Amino acid sequence: MFAIIDIETCGGKFEYRRGHVIEICILIHDGLSVVDKFSTLVNPQCYIHPTYTRISGITNEMVQDAPTFAEIAKTIWDMTENRIFVAHNVGFDYGFIKEEFKSFGAKFRRDTLCTVRLSRKLIPGRKSYSLGNLCGSLGIDNEARHRAEGDAIATAKLFDILMQIKSDHPQYKTKGVDELMVRRIDKIKKYILDKLPEECGVYYFLDKDDNIIYIGKSVNAYNRALSHFNTKEDKGKKMLNELYNVDFVLTGSELIALLMEAQELKKHKPKYNRQRKADTFTHSIEWFKDEMDIVNFKLVDYSEARKPLMSFSTYFTAREKLESLIDENTLCLKFCGLTEDTSVCFDHQIKKCNGICANEEEVEVYNKRAKAVLENYIFGHSDFVIVDKGREPGEKSVILIENEQVAGYGYFDMTAQINSPEDFKSFVKKAEYYPDANDLVRSYLRQNPKTKQYKLAASGAVTGF
Repeated sequence: MFAIIDIETCGGKFEYRRGHVIEICILIHDGLSVVDKFSTLVNPQCYIHPTYTRISGITNEMVQDAPTFAEIAKTIWDMTENRIFVAHNVGFDYGFIKEEFKSFGAKFRRDTLCTVRLSRKLIPGRKSYSLGNLCGSLGIDNEARHRAEGDAIATAKLFDILMQIKSDHPQYKTKGVDELMVRRIDKIKKYILDKLPEECGVYYFLDKDDNIIYIGKSVNAYNRALSHFNTKEDKGKKMLNELYNVDFVLTGSELIALLMEAQELKKHKPKYNRQRKADTFTHSIEWFKDEMDIVNFKLVDYSEARKPLMSFSTYFTAREKLESLIDENTLCLKFCGLTEDTSVCFDHQIKKCNGICANEEEVEVYNKRAKAVLENYIFGHSDFVIVDKGREPGEKSVILIENEQVAGYGYFDMTAQINSPEDFKSFVKKAEYYPDANDLVRSYLRQNPKTKQYKLAASGAVTGF
């Protein structure tokens, strides 16, 4: 059974309070003929711009007393359930209806069939596959173009013709229409999307030999995976040609998903990931205070860093970052280890340094800028935990920071009694430390300042901050 659908909208794409359905028609087709119909204007609860009135002829006055989408949602749901969603350029109609349902918390998923693609398959060689041009060339009358019912009826007549062509075709007559439309990538897409939830976690794309070819994370794994199938990049399309399966780990916490993804990328080094695969760090920017209490930064070998601010996989990326910190914060080359200790730095000579190296700037003034850099790249406490979302109701996640380094993460039941640092640590699975994990945590906390954090004191106390 098929549900042949056409909609009119007041937007070119669905955007909350900008693009909404203003008319819908659903024709139920049993494979031979139309057996049921539902058609109505829809009140979008927003202003219909004259641009869209000119397209469809539907005015704000016409929809004023029409039902809202929420009021007809059950009818749409019931009429399309267990039926193939058919439309001309189905991505448009299906996308709008799916997003309308999503706007009030419902997940609308249906198998789809596009009469544009079916027409290209069964009637090849046409210059245009628009509904109007196909109807004109095939003798299909449409007395209400750009209205939902008129276009739905025209699509149904086109569908009938396509079914007749299929039944007479020696190659296609024994195949079901859904089978005729499905490419390998379509089958894989459906299989992958059916396996992924609309939840937060880390997903693994696998090839036919179960090798991991891509690792990603998302707060909504289903939507993120869907975006891969919509890619226009050649590399992305090549990956899809090798894709056969998917695994998924639910994390609940976006921060744990970030940390897990970064760790797994270093472990597996998938061929289609570009970033965070390096597991060897060669250089660090460290910081310290000298005998004059001036905050210094210095580029050093990774193994020699005593108080690393950040670490890098190459000397050049480390040097580039240090130079950008100098430019952005008016730091002195001398106190960043890029000129002789006894000389006035070159930047002071060209007025880019305020003169701390020539005793022309007070230490407190210079340190204020240097400390602003520190605040962006070091934790405020040496030992603390971050408490975040769990994987299910009644559960919380915990990320442990020890000695200013990410030590691991885990989960605990909200009914658990936690009175000491050791109680928190007992829930944590230790993870191998990589410096970029600290960067991920700092960035996440900056973007989510209300995330709960608890200081772990040496005395055994646990205090929020």
